[in-house]
Amino acid sequence: MKAGRTIFRVFLFIFIMTAGVYSLPGFETGFTVVAGKDTTEDGSVLVAHSEADNTNPGFVNMYRVNKMDMNTHKDFIKTFPMLPEAPKKYDFWWIEIPNSSYGDSYINENGVVITSNTCISKEDRSVTVSGGIGIHLRRLVAEQAISARHAAEIAGQLIQQIGYQASGRAYVFADASEAWILHVIQGKHWAAARVPDNKVVVISNRFVIDNVNLEDKRNFMGSSDIIQYAIKRGWYTPKKNGAFNFAAVYSSAESYNARINWLRQWRGVSLLSRDRFNPRDMLPFSFVPRYKLKPGDLFTLLRDHYEETEFAPASDASVSPNQSKYNTICTEDIRYSFVAHLRDGLPTEFANLFWLSLTGPDTNAFSPWYISVTEPPEGYSTGNAEIAFANHFKYPKSIYTFNPENAYSYYSRLTTLINQRYMARYNIARKEWENFEAFVLKSQRKMEKEFAYMVKKNKIIALKHISNYVYKMEYRKWFLTSELIGEVSKK
Repeated sequence: MKAGRTIFRVFLFIFIMTAGVYSLPGFETGFTVVAGKDTTEDGSVLVAHSEADNTNPGFVNMYRVNKMDMNTHKDFIKTFPMLPEAPKKYDFWWIEIPNSSYGDSYINENGVVITSNTCISKEDRSVTVSGGIGIHLRRLVAEQAISARHAAEIAGQLIQQIGYQASGRAYVFADASEAWILHVIQGKHWAAARVPDNKVVVISNRFVIDNVNLEDKRNFMGSSDIIQYAIKRGWYTPKKNGAFNFAAVYSSAESYNARINWLRQWRGVSLLSRDRFNPRDMLPFSFVPRYKLKPGDLFTLLRDHYEETEFAPASDASVSPNQSKYNTICTEDIRYSFVAHLRDGLPTEFANLFWLSLTGPDTNAFSPWYISVTEPPEGYSTGNAEIAFANHFKYPKSIYTFNPENAYSYYSRLTTLINQRYMARYNIARKEWENFEAFVLKSQRKMEKEFAYMVKKNKIIALKHISNYVYKMEYRKWFLTSELIGEVSKK
């Protein structure tokens, strides 16, 4: 019997390591890169993120939420009366995946970015108040944060007061000065680490923070008993395990060791780092990149399929690389991707923007959204933002059917068509999108000179001009998508 159990365990281990772990819960394909300000060409902080969601056919809304309309937390606040009222609230952009519990991202008027990746912890005895906090956490942070550090502090306070619902999560908070990674496990334990200015962090769907030194208040924060709790649970023995490593101690071993998770992290690190790493090496929390980064470098990374490696998808005309068994950085489940470009020393009207690609970034293009724009282009949202939040989990299935008046319907259709016959259709779209992005990047430099001049003369008109530029680029991309749908359908 003992031998039989041993054989079973060996078989299970081999299955997990070779089969991609598709059948196990919580294994998603989100991907994030955070670049400190000394690693970029222009001294900006960059955050690249792809949000994958395999729970529905896919849809994304874009909303600009006004601080005067933030009434959707009333029921939540009634449940948690101990939470203090925010002293001040701020407008924010909300990227929404309808019916998704944790797929949304935010960037507020202060240029604070909030996004996250699912991570599975080993916690099985969590303590929360009235079920804890989940979807409301990032929204409350977006409403209140004046900086990335402040965002991490707000999130930590919410976790400590009422506890966290899900198994675990890696949050990213960034602004033009710095970025923070916050890891939370179900319940009231969390740790956050500052991204060094001269380094880059890559996150897939597993924890990455290693060292935690709460005495170093400039670079760390977290639960005061983060180490003691792990010792109490038997997860960490200092004499046996050596230095404390949050990721190794608090991660579910099944998730942390799953190829679907470590392979994407390795690929991002190996492409950007000046040091060389093998796929199963212990990867660092952060690393020095081999060259100064710009947004376009991260566009390319988000489109990666492990090209020219042993994990590259087979060049089979009938199979899309987005459906690879290795779960590449770019997959068919991506609903949106963005690269937040957070810049200091420029007028607030155009200092911060995010480059947005709806659906997979390999079948779409990135275009600029300045956060000063007060509303999305027509056709990029469905209804009122506050009604949308109240009904976030009540969207009808009809939202996933093609709607000629909604941009996402076109992007989704083009992505579906390309993935059906990728090798025959991909290059048609890629050529168009390369030309589009080259045009936008070139025009942006010229337009920002105009923005700077106009802001000095008349900020009201300047803001309208900035909005019109964003709308022009989005409608141009939408039109090109409609043309590409007809073109690739012939192949």
